[in-house]
Amino acid sequence: MFKVKSALLGFASLLAVATLAPVNAQTVAQTNIQKSDSYDMWPGATYDSAIPTHAQVLGYAVGERITNHGDMLSFFEALERAAPDRIKVFEYARSWEGRKLIYVAIGTPDRIAHLDDFAVNMQKLSDPRQTNEKAAKQIINDLPVSVWLEHGVHGNEISSTDAAMMTAYHLLAAPNEPTNKKILANTLVFIDPLQNPDGRTRFTSRYYASVGLEHSGDRLSAEQNEPWPNGRSNHYLFDMNRDWLAITQPETAGRIKVLNHFKPTVVIDLHEMGGDESYFFSPAAEPINPFMNKAQIENTGLIGKNIGKNFDAFGFDYFTREVFDAFYPGYGDSWPTFYGASASTYEVASSRGEVYRTKTGKMLQYKDTVKRHFVASIATAEGAADNREKILHDFYRYQEDAIISGKNDKNERVFILPNTRDKAATHRLATLMAQHGAEVKQAEKDFKACGVSYQAGAYFIDTAQPRGKFVKTTFTQQVDMSAAFLKEQERLRARNLSDQIYDITGWSLPLMFNVDTDSCGKEIDVDSLNVKADSPLVGSVTNPQAKVAYLVPWGDMAAGRFLSAALRAGLSIKSADQAFVLEKKTSFPAGTLVIETKANGADLAAVVQKLAQQSGAQVVGVDSSWVTDGPSFGSEHTAHMLAPKIALAWDEPVSSLSAGSTRFVIERQFNYPVTAIRSDRLARSDLSAYQVLILPAGNYADALGSSGISNIKEWIKKGGVLLTLGSATRFAADADLLAVQRELAYKDEKATKESDKKESKVAGQLFKDKTALVKASIDAKESPDYVAGVLANVEVDQEHWLTAGVNPNLVAMVSGNDIYTPIKLSSGKNLAWFADAKNVLASGYLWQENKQQLAYKPFLIHQPMGRGMIVAFTQEPTSRAYLDGLNVLLMNSIFRAAAHAEPLR
Repeated sequence: MFKVKSALLGFASLLAVATLAPVNAQTVAQTNIQKSDSYDMWPGATYDSAIPTHAQVLGYAVGERITNHGDMLSFFEALERAAPDRIKVFEYARSWEGRKLIYVAIGTPDRIAHLDDFAVNMQKLSDPRQTNEKAAKQIINDLPVSVWLEHGVHGNEISSTDAAMMTAYHLLAAPNEPTNKKILANTLVFIDPLQNPDGRTRFTSRYYASVGLEHSGDRLSAEQNEPWPNGRSNHYLFDMNRDWLAITQPETAGRIKVLNHFKPTVVIDLHEMGGDESYFFSPAAEPINPFMNKAQIENTGLIGKNIGKNFDAFGFDYFTREVFDAFYPGYGDSWPTFYGASASTYEVASSRGEVYRTKTGKMLQYKDTVKRHFVASIATAEGAADNREKILHDFYRYQEDAIISGKNDKNERVFILPNTRDKAATHRLATLMAQHGAEVKQAEKDFKACGVSYQAGAYFIDTAQPRGKFVKTTFTQQVDMSAAFLKEQERLRARNLSDQIYDITGWSLPLMFNVDTDSCGKEIDVDSLNVKADSPLVGSVTNPQAKVAYLVPWGDMAAGRFLSAALRAGLSIKSADQAFVLEKKTSFPAGTLVIETKANGADLAAVVQKLAQQSGAQVVGVDSSWVTDGPSFGSEHTAHMLAPKIALAWDEPVSSLSAGSTRFVIERQFNYPVTAIRSDRLARSDLSAYQVLILPAGNYADALGSSGISNIKEWIKKGGVLLTLGSATRFAADADLLAVQRELAYKDEKATKESDKKESKVAGQLFKDKTALVKASIDAKESPDYVAGVLANVEVDQEHWLTAGVNPNLVAMVSGNDIYTPIKLSSGKNLAWFADAKNVLASGYLWQENKQQLAYKPFLIHQPMGRGMIVAFTQEPTSRAYLDGLNVLLMNSIFRAAAHAEPLR
């Protein structure tokens, strides 16, 4: 392999050498940095030559290049071949693009040989109902503390994967180094070296494709500016560090299954931040989730202090507590705390390539970022080893505390899911909680709880269980930040300073799934089944040999999946715009699907049976079409459904997260194909082949221009359905496609009128106090205050075909600061709007002014245009793909809207 040993190698020499041997994308460019086969990561360590180095396996030293996914696998496979008794490599998932995800276990030969026994003991330690204190102490006496190191969940945060490789090599090749000796004596180390192989592959391939003669650290360079979409996200463009609640991605599902199996007691998620920063580790910033234990926070502090000691010895700068809070339970560093782990996030300044010039002029080298993560990892394992007994005891105490807390809760000991309204969403939530590791039961008989009667089939979750605190933080409607923290945020806001709220403040899963949930302060005693993550939703067909039609009541995702599958199978389907009643007094909701036997093939009964089983839908066969109330099957109010071709705007200026989650929801939850079209093509292309065009969040003004806006407008007028999400609705409003406007912040008093003309002098003012100064400093035309993310209550118009089958009350995610005027009746209709100021907040923390201004403002707008229409969501209904409660409304906005458009056939 061709290597540059000196920065003095001239261009002519480079060309001469290059003609002698082929080079790959990673070896084309060389930096001004001296290359070598070794890099002194841990001074004084002596390494066993029997363990292969980076250079021996990959042809370059650790930190010299950004290792790709395939080379990472090769390195760990080489380590396992060299020391099979001390390291084991396991596959735990495959990415959407088919790449292998692995974790490795490193320890003494005896511990590696008995990994299953370790897992069994951790399961015993995690359940005080089965393991009393005496038995727990015996287990702890012989049990190692376990450290789980997570790397590369964001594919363009590159250094942690190479640090993971160095950590494994160091532990295996220098077992007698004093720190390693202590670690191996007391600790079992697990390494997940790359959580997002698809994103990293996207980054590395593009990065090395952009490099020239030498690497550039200039922040303006192509190397430092990734094209859309960047490598942060996975194949479906998810930020997978936010996927730990909904578990929508296979990478997350595989990881959670392994963590639930081994229950490692210290979990670290290694990230990168801006290149001008230093290094962050625990303790975390405020706010702290109230369902975390004090001991967990203490343990991360002890480990953090040990990292600080090591960083001082190396001369590394660092900081703690100032950012990266521990409030939201859906991160890789917070989710494990709710089975009892002590978990933290680490962040290193990123070189975003092989070299980066900081604001101070210093050249930050890739190997420097790798080294910091490596040192932090070894220091973490050492800190865990030093506190082995305490961490294990605290883990056991966490389980005890969770059970006791559940038993003592006289109001919300048990959460009950009646399972009478939306069976599909209720089933999805119940199985999701089982996937998280919670104990979920389904009643086999009718029962009473706290004086309320429930039917057989209801689910319930008792919080007096080891995962009770996770159930509490995800099912409790409101999880409060500390009063002191909120007081400080209001103080900052009063001074027009940025608040410190890092992420969403409301995440109640029953609210996001729009699932009915009750609570009871007493234990429930009824015959029940244990719900598993893979428990199926059972569909059924009543009267399977129906003579006239099969009806699928609309209103849940089982019916939605039935519709998409039936359309793809080529069935002829209708959908009622209004509720109706058949002659035998049987009622069916608006949106109900009608599959007539005479309009379909002779094998319809078998097809319907198969689709019901696959979707979980409840299908009713009928032998008569006589309707006594509501629209008949042949009414103009019973629309013919079609299989629409859906186009989705892709590439700049689309928000990649919005595009990815929207495509995922439609393709993987609705099971319906989408065609991604690059945004600039929308300006000049013939869109007549598509019935629906979706604009995810993004500012399309420059990408489309006036010609693009005209092209889309003409397509709509000819029968197209334009669906805008979040900030794409802002674009539609600003471009005069949609007849609404964004609002400025409401002021209680009339703001001083600001002149557009700049004057050298203005009239004098008298300020009597600082309040007057602050008031005079405020921009009279400012937008509402920015909201990090809350859950808000939405009311839904029940008398429009677009909301057929949709519950009258929904919950949406609100973030940002866009608030819209209602559309006038002469132009369209407001079909869903936010609740009144007193009730608009469903969960989270919302500024009082925003509550007042958001009240009764539109969430869903319908605007006819020619033979087509615009359907606009003022907030994103697909955010992180965990707003399952909005899926039926989104399906209507695609499939029912396409059925009601009137293109020329």
